[in-house]
Amino acid sequence: MTPPKPRITKPHLKWRLNRAKTAWVPYHRKTWTEGGKAKERMIALKWEGDPKTLDELYWACESGRHEKQQAPEKHTWRECIEAWRADPKGQGKLSASTKRSYSRAMDRIMAKNGAKAMTRTTPKLLYAAHVAMSSTPREADRMLQTVSILWNYAKGQKFWPLGDNPASHIKHFGKQREFEPWPSWMVEKLDTAPENVQTAAQIILGTGQRPGAAIKMRWSDFDGEWMTVVDEKSNKEMVVFCPPKLRAYISGLSKRGRHLLAKDLITPLSYDAVEKPFRAWRKDLGPKAKAFTLHGLRKLAIVELAEAGATDAEIQAITGQSPEMVAYYRQHASRKRLSRAGQIRRDQNENGT
Repeated sequence: MTPPKPRITKPHLKWRLNRAKTAWVPYHRKTWTEGGKAKERMIALKWEGDPKTLDELYWACESGRHEKQQAPEKHTWRECIEAWRADPKGQGKLSASTKRSYSRAMDRIMAKNGAKAMTRTTPKLLYAAHVAMSSTPREADRMLQTVSILWNYAKGQKFWPLGDNPASHIKHFGKQREFEPWPSWMVEKLDTAPENVQTAAQIILGTGQRPGAAIKMRWSDFDGEWMTVVDEKSNKEMVVFCPPKLRAYISGLSKRGRHLLAKDLITPLSYDAVEKPFRAWRKDLGPKAKAFTLHGLRKLAIVELAEAGATDAEIQAITGQSPEMVAYYRQHASRKRLSRAGQIRRDQNENGT
């Protein structure tokens, strides 16, 4: 049975039955003559049965503000990013890990501003965006670097009519202090974290990998007492020993896809999908937890290995860290071990033992 036609009438508003003849669809219809030929343009109004929404869409069409009436912008961020990614010259001699870090920043730019012309990005807007990301200063600075790279590429290699680089005079947050290893009390609180945060933390701590690589680990990367890890900087795979604690944790997980942290059957969760709930959980722990990040678990892995007596070469083989980083974080272990030994000797001396 055909539904009754709505009684809403306006100039240029036309109602048509859908193909299934189950609902009436409103259209904004304009007609004109061009070169002696009759022309028309009809825009479907997605009113979802709400007269107020229909009124808003109708007047948007009448005033030429409906999205279907807008000419697509030229020289958009999406066009630039897609061109840069497809152009070997654009990427130059960047390492695989650097390309990935830029790619993440570009994905965020495309999600928020992909359809916008690059010329609409002003220094003032960019500065505000940079300040808004102050809680993650490295990401904020990477965003500025990415904007600069894309701007210079579009202007210098694509010859787009752009003005000055809007990021050129914005001061970066700069190099941040090294990531602090997690304290034991925070590790003990992990069982109160969201499940995906717990899993990511256990993988980072057990493998010594960067968070991004840990989140992408697959079930097939684990084979008995061995596991295959990836050094993100060199993009090389390494087979290393899997600690019993990590093996036990993984054995209790349910398989939801190819990856331990699965978005679907074949795709892992993104870094943001784990890092955002981590930050929310960290906030609940109070101000003393604010200084610690997911990267700090990797540093804790180095400290624990050093405390267990592992050599620098063994720590490098497990975590893929540089000799300089291993030496830096070994200081934490050495200081703790020496202070413990000193305090024990003091107690023994006071007790006459």
